[in-house]
Amino acid sequence: MAAAITLAADAPTLSSANTGFMLICSALVMLMTPALAFFYGGMVRVKSTLNMLMMSFISLGIVTILWVLYGFSLAFGTDSGSIIGWNSDWVGLSNIGLTELWDGYTIPVFVFLVFQMMFAILTPALISGALADRVKFSAWALFIALWVTVVYFPVAHWVWGAGGWAFELGVIDFAGGTAVHINAGAAALGVILVIGKRVGFKKDPMRPHSLPLVMLGAGLLWFGWFGFNAGSWLGNDDGVGALMFVNTQVATAAAMLAWLVYEKIRHGAFTTLGAASGAVAGLVAITPAGGAVSPLGAIAVGAIAGLLCAMAVGLKYKFGYDDSLDVIGVHLVGGVVGSLLIGFFATGKGQSDVAGLFYGGGLDQFWKQCAGVFAVLAYSLVVSAVLAFVLHKTIGMRVSEDEEVAGIDQAEHAETAYDFSGAGGGAARTTAVPAPVADTASKKVDA
Repeated sequence: MAAAITLAADAPTLSSANTGFMLICSALVMLMTPALAFFYGGMVRVKSTLNMLMMSFISLGIVTILWVLYGFSLAFGTDSGSIIGWNSDWVGLSNIGLTELWDGYTIPVFVFLVFQMMFAILTPALISGALADRVKFSAWALFIALWVTVVYFPVAHWVWGAGGWAFELGVIDFAGGTAVHINAGAAALGVILVIGKRVGFKKDPMRPHSLPLVMLGAGLLWFGWFGFNAGSWLGNDDGVGALMFVNTQVATAAAMLAWLVYEKIRHGAFTTLGAASGAVAGLVAITPAGGAVSPLGAIAVGAIAGLLCAMAVGLKYKFGYDDSLDVIGVHLVGGVVGSLLIGFFATGKGQSDVAGLFYGGGLDQFWKQCAGVFAVLAYSLVVSAVLAFVLHKTIGMRVSEDEEVAGIDQAEHAETAYDFSGAGGGAARTTAVPAPVADTASKKVDA
C-alpha cells in the first residue's frame, strides 16, 4: 500500500506551464511550413512561384488528415518489431482523454501529437525544393500521401518511438537530423534521379526571382526553429530546452558567417542568398546535436556545416543531378554533418551523460550515429525512388516540356504570382494628347 502511495506521489501531473509552452512551440513549427514556402518561392523563377508555394502549403492539408487517421498511431503507437508502431485507440484520435498525459511527461497526449504533427507536415515540404519547375501538382500530392505513410511514419518510430530500433540503440536525434532532414534530403535525391532534370538545366539562367522573399522565408524559418528545437524536450523544467534554444541561435550564426566567408573567397562576394542558405544549414545541423553539445560546440557544428554545405551545393553541376533549390546540399549534407558531429562534440552534460570523442567518450557514440544516419539515408533514398518511379510510369510525375517552358504556374494552377495588368494605369484619357514636336537633335543622339 505504501509503495502504491509513493508511486502515485511520484507520477507526473499535468503542468499548465509546460502545456502552454508546447502549444506555442507547436504553432512556431507550423509557421515553418509557410516560411519554407516563402524561402523556396523566392528562389525559383517568376513562372514557378505559385507552384512552389503550393507544394509546401498542400502538405498542411494532406499530412494533417493522415496524421489524425493513422499517422500518429504508426509513428508513436505500441512497438512492433522495432520497426513500426500501432495503437488502435489512437486511430482518428477518438479515444484519447483530454487530460491524459504523454507517458513520462507533464503534457497531454493531444499536445504531444499536435507538436509531432507539425514535424510530419514540414518534412515532405522540404523535399519539394529539389523538384521545382517540373512536377505535376496532383502527382506531388499523391506522392506526399504515400511517402509519409511508408517512409516518414516508420522512420519517426525508429528514431523517437519507444521500442524503435534507433531509439533503443541510443542514436541521438534531439529534433530531427535523421527523421526530418536526412530523410527529406535522401528522398529528394531519390525522386530527382527518377524524374530527371529541368529543361535548360546548366544552360539557361535559373536565378531567384525575389531575394527579399527568400530572406523573409529564412527569417521566419529561423524564428520558427526555436519552437522546433527547444520544444523537442517536451518541457522546460531542467534547462535542456534552454540550452537547445541558445545552441540554435549560436550554430545558425556561425553557419551563416562560415558560408559567407567561403562564398567571398570562392566567388568574390557576400550574397544575400548565401546568408539565407548558410543560416538554414546551421539550423539543420544543430537540430540533432543541440541538446548534447555546449555553445562552443554549437559554434563548431554550425561553422563546419556552413562550410561543407556551401561546398556541397555545387556538386549537382559536377555530378549532373538537378537539385533545384539545394535540398540535398543543405538538408541532407547538413543533417549528416550535425548528426555525426555528436560523436565528437557531445559533452555528457546536456540531454544525457553520453560523451563524444573530444570529451573522453571514445568513438562509441559516433558509430551509433553512423548507424542511424546511413540506415535512414538508404531507406528513404530507395523507397522514395521506387514511389517516384511507380507514379512516373502510371499517372506521370512531370508536366509536359511545353508547359514547363511556358510556366508551371499557369499550367497547374491557372494563375500567375504577379499581375501587372493594371501597373502604371490610371484614369482613362478623355482628351487628345498633342503629338510631340519633332526633335532632330534628340533623334541624332538616340541613334
